[in-house]
Amino acid sequence: MNLKIALAQTQFFVGDIAANVKTIVESARYARDELGADLIVFPELTVTGYPAEDLLLRRDFINLANNAIYEIAEQVADIALVIGYPERDGDKLYNSAAVINQGAIVTNYRKQALPNYGVFDEVRYFTAGDKVCLFEFNGAVIGLTICEDVWREEIVKQNQQGGADLLLTLNASPFHSGKIHLREEIVCSHAKNAQLPIVYVNQVGGQDELIFDGVSFVVNKNGEVVFRAAEFKPQIGVVEFVDCVPQEHSCAPLYQEVSSDYEALVLGVKDYVTKNGFQGAILGLSGGIDSALVLALAVDALGADKVEAVLMPSRYTQDMSVEDAELEAKALGVKYHIIPIEPAVTAFGEMLADIFAGTKKDATEENIQARCRGVILMAMSNKQGKILLTTGNKSEMSVGYATLYGDMAGGFAPIKDVPKLLVYKLAVYRNSLAPIIPERVITRPPSAELAPDQVDQDSLPPYDQLDPILERYVELDQTAEEIIAAGFSPEHVQRAISLVDRNEYKRRQSPPGIKITPRSFGRDRRYPITSGYRGIK
Repeated sequence: MNLKIALAQTQFFVGDIAANVKTIVESARYARDELGADLIVFPELTVTGYPAEDLLLRRDFINLANNAIYEIAEQVADIALVIGYPERDGDKLYNSAAVINQGAIVTNYRKQALPNYGVFDEVRYFTAGDKVCLFEFNGAVIGLTICEDVWREEIVKQNQQGGADLLLTLNASPFHSGKIHLREEIVCSHAKNAQLPIVYVNQVGGQDELIFDGVSFVVNKNGEVVFRAAEFKPQIGVVEFVDCVPQEHSCAPLYQEVSSDYEALVLGVKDYVTKNGFQGAILGLSGGIDSALVLALAVDALGADKVEAVLMPSRYTQDMSVEDAELEAKALGVKYHIIPIEPAVTAFGEMLADIFAGTKKDATEENIQARCRGVILMAMSNKQGKILLTTGNKSEMSVGYATLYGDMAGGFAPIKDVPKLLVYKLAVYRNSLAPIIPERVITRPPSAELAPDQVDQDSLPPYDQLDPILERYVELDQTAEEIIAAGFSPEHVQRAISLVDRNEYKRRQSPPGIKITPRSFGRDRRYPITSGYRGIK
């Protein structure tokens, strides 16, 4: 038995069924004509894109998706296809995979394990299947699984016990830092235990907050990776099976975690901006490390000609901040403007003078500065059709160290899920490719520069203390007592947790941003705004 299987690590557009069908047909013909493949495997829910969310509740949308399977079968011959789609059967909807050969649907598999945690809501839409699906092709008995199925060892073994010679798994597995290694480890273990080769096909591309990294791979029955596709890039690869044994092929290297995180962020910015039809991106460039990193990401994602930076100094902005911001813009070759905000701040001060009479200056006046900047940036965004990128990081979003309708104003938040300490690592990594961020931006104490001699540490615990506390409280759900027992200062723990609990209302109003940690705000961590719960007793 000789069999060439193509892995279609492709990008699909959620909701655009016609475009997805076109991609499927073109990919299948390419795999057949250029690569000599006998069978091509596509990712999970290929026809609709993943996740289609509540589009799956629309009858007209599901009708189009089901009809698309027959349309594909009519257009492609001389190569078999395995395609993910939402299958309607009566009043039930299944997350299914259709096997198409010679213009007909040969068989159909319904996903058994429906994930309903983290970013996944599949129980909201789908009914679970209850049996394995095997089909014979070119002398091989082939089993099918879809994404979460292959994480369940019992489902893999069911296919092996049913007589499968190899297993195909269709996936839409989103990225987070370290996920690539975990994914391979699990699948390799299951393949070895079941003595069953596994072909793992994953989609690639950005979809709102989620990034799909690709990294499709093939594992032999000994649990060894014999083929690996590239990270974050569309690719159609072919692996030959001889007597059901996958032959050795090239294995694309895996990035180290920081570089992988960076590539994920670049892809997320690129796909969000381009898929939503923006002409480019604009951002406020302060001379601090957060905006410097976002500028680099935007340029790497879109090109310098599509990115515009705005420097908006106030009376509290240090000269070196303006100097460093100009250096960054010039190094990356972007157009930039300098628009001082003092006239706007003065005007607001005069307008509010009577109302504020007899009160002390506080965060109110600081926030007015940030909101003046927000108005300027949003005006430019509207006028030019460029999306406004915000520059807040996960540490700031966790504790509410941001201004509603000020620096939180914008359409997309590239580093919303990036803790501050990782911001520094990513900046150092980007400088290792080309030195575009001045060294003192990385080494100087971070500051919002909204008051004289202000630094973040005036209001927050040091980031080397804050970030680990936030990780334990936000991502691991540890209690204050557990965090303090791990050696952290009770004062810092109490301060951090109190801020996290109080600022859910702010986070709920922030723009969507790219998920790169195991648990992000929004899709992953969904806490009520109005709540009597407090992590600090």
